Amino acid sequence: MKYYSHLNTAVSILEMYKGQEPFTHFLRTFFSQRRKYGSRDRKLIAQLCYSFFRLGKAGQGLLPEDRIMTAYFLCAAHSDELLHFLKPGWLEFSSMKPENKLLALHTPFSITDIFPWKEELSEGIEHPVFCSSFLIQPSLFLRIRPGKEKAVLLKLTGAAIPFHEPMANCIELPNSTSIEELLVANKEVVVQDYSSQLASRLMNKVKELPAPVSVWDCCAASGGKSILAWDTLGDINLTVSDIRESILSNLKKRFSEAGITNYKSFVANLQSKFTSPKAKFDLVIADVPCTGSGTWSRTPEQLYYFDANKIEEYAAKQEKITSAVIPFIKPGGYLLYITCSVFKRENEDRVNDILGTHPFQLIEMQVIKGYDKKADSMFAALLQLKIT
Repeated sequence: MKYYSHLNTAVSILEMYKGQEPFTHFLRTFFSQRRKYGSRDRKLIAQLCYSFFRLGKAGQGLLPEDRIMTAYFLCAAHSDELLHFLKPGWLEFSSMKPENKLLALHTPFSITDIFPWKEELSEGIEHPVFCSSFLIQPSLFLRIRPGKEKAVLLKLTGAAIPFHEPMANCIELPNSTSIEELLVANKEVVVQDYSSQLASRLMNKVKELPAPVSVWDCCAASGGKSILAWDTLGDINLTVSDIRESILSNLKKRFSEAGITNYKSFVANLQSKFTSPKAKFDLVIADVPCTGSGTWSRTPEQLYYFDANKIEEYAAKQEKITSAVIPFIKPGGYLLYITCSVFKRENEDRVNDILGTHPFQLIEMQVIKGYDKKADSMFAALLQLKIT
């Protein structure tokens, strides 16, 4: 009976939630007000809810209970007690791939209905594979900081924590892994997605500039790209900015943990008039606000509630931000443009607009496909301002 109760609770939660805050925050508040649920109950109810969101735009004509169970079955890598109790007739299909499960269940939708904006995708993204990736929980990725490689690997091995190294200094762990008591965050490792770490390959192309390289991370947020630039380029003259003072306060704490103390910071809304940094830079990192569509496997509620009109809204924001920072790039300097989006209007189209209106040459432009690696998908382009 408890499984019926959990299913009904999930339906009630989904009826209350309107997508106006991260679902993880909503769930935390919901359970804090209802102490009767144990940890296993909370985990299963949350799993049912997240499965519902992972179907994205597919199956929206189904009853909530049916949509939850269909999604839960598609996301399950194997049969479990809940499926045995609620859907025993489905067990014979449990080892199939999701697309074959759908055929076996005769559902009125296909995998590709999960993400219906195929025509909006950046070039090279395989739509069916991308859609299937929403049914899988992404991994947790850590980047080992320089000089900490041996210590980190010894700690993980000593604690018998299973891990994978998809590339040098990159650790992949199951998403639920707790590392807080084992590794020192920001000092030994940085929590940073696999695809984000690959941005260092473009940063490496700036190394021919005389040291120290002056870097402005203009949309610094949590500072991950700043720390990556510090570790990749060595001793840099770092400046960071973001739209709110609270962001920079959090950043100060993280930089302190990372051993970064010599930097400048200022508050700037780059979509309107802002206080000039009064300097020009060798490298401007513009990790711009975007739809976040490449990260929706981690926050599938955003996929479920997404309105395609938002693509143009974000593209307009990105145009304002890049136009605002370009005057602060030295001749021969670089703009590193980054999004965590899979939409071409935020990616290639935006870069082509920059190339069409400013004297840049394109060094490299790439879609970083993480959806087949249990990672985020991103876009990055390195442009160099021509010396006239």
